[in-house]
Amino acid sequence: MKRTILSLEGLLLGISFAYGQANISPAKPQTKPVVITGATIHVGNGQVINNGYITFVKGKITGVGEGAAPSVADAEIIDATGKQVYPGFIAPMTTLGLIEIEEGARGTVDDTETGELNPHVRSLVAYNADSKVIPTVRSNGILLAQPTPNGGLISGESSVVQLDAWNWEDAAYKKDMAIHLNWPVAAGGRERRGAIPVPGVVQETPAQRAQKKVDEITSLFEQAKAYAEIAKPAVTNIRFEAMRGLFNGTKKLFIIADNAKEIGQAVTFSKRLGISAVIVGGKESYLVTDLLKENNVPVIIRETQTLPDRDEDDVYLPYKLPKLLQDGGVLYGLTGTGFWRQRNLPFEAGEAVGYGLTKEQALSMITMNNAQILGIDKTTGTLETGKDANLFISKGDALDMIGLDVETAFIQGRNINLDNLHKQLYKKFSDKYGLKE
Repeated sequence: MKRTILSLEGLLLGISFAYGQANISPAKPQTKPVVITGATIHVGNGQVINNGYITFVKGKITGVGEGAAPSVADAEIIDATGKQVYPGFIAPMTTLGLIEIEEGARGTVDDTETGELNPHVRSLVAYNADSKVIPTVRSNGILLAQPTPNGGLISGESSVVQLDAWNWEDAAYKKDMAIHLNWPVAAGGRERRGAIPVPGVVQETPAQRAQKKVDEITSLFEQAKAYAEIAKPAVTNIRFEAMRGLFNGTKKLFIIADNAKEIGQAVTFSKRLGISAVIVGGKESYLVTDLLKENNVPVIIRETQTLPDRDEDDVYLPYKLPKLLQDGGVLYGLTGTGFWRQRNLPFEAGEAVGYGLTKEQALSMITMNNAQILGIDKTTGTLETGKDANLFISKGDALDMIGLDVETAFIQGRNINLDNLHKQLYKKFSDKYGLKE
């Protein structure tokens, strides 16, 4: 009986895996030159080329210009007349590839480690290149991302990945480039009503608890800095080894902070330790633009499709934040929420156009700016000679929900498959009910 049960379990498991297998293979390396002609090319740095061409060979852009394209032997010619060419969008600070199902399937959630201080935890090794969510995101032009750990005071370190890969090793675009810190917030939750004071025990205020955490973080970073000054420590400390890059400039510290006070504390903290910092969230960053600009600290805005935290704030403040930072001379980027909602990233950028940004500034926010903040701007983020051919062709405006229609996309020159589970289900039930596209 036991053997029979095991056999049935094995059969059912095999069936579930069969239905769960990915049916979209990563693209093969570029083997012949590609020339895109007749397109409106959005370079990503504010420049727009009408009736333009772009050529790329072996994954690298070899030419961008206006008018007739140069002759390239044995090239594949793509006529994009009347269409738009964009740099691939970049999604920083996301759990894409780390979470598959948010509720009811804990085995598919791998974005958080136990403990408070985990600078050595690498999100890259948890990245699932076979996620069914990834193809739905890149179908909207998002071709690179930064899968990021969550939880604790120091969540771990992140890498940048390209979204068409066999595994995490294949996906890695820039490894272990940032460590993530959740800055303690003094305005904590409400005290438990009816709590009975314990004789002889002093009750801590939210501000005191926050300061205690700041002291804990400060102590850890000071020790890590001292450790980094030792070329060959007698005893290896894996936490401090992971933090070494913060002090030699090879890693950035991404600090999650929203309020102006906490942002100021975080900037001062990083400046004192000589660390290159990035503010994530920054809901009140518009109040401290001088401080951010003076210290060359960029901001990654967490979504604009939300309400302000305080009742007295302008209800449209989240939509206006990109323009406020633009006017303040602060480098800023944009990310969406979670993982699957990253597909809305271009639309959130587009909405900022209605609140003061130009279309090209909004595009730069999720291409060039994000690339600069992530430290990958030498290879991607704009369509310029010598950079990776990370780009896509859309039939319409890629920042508009109606206009976006990605028909071809390339990652490092590879023509990737734009099919996804949503498209497959649409086709399946269109066939069943006789619907026409």
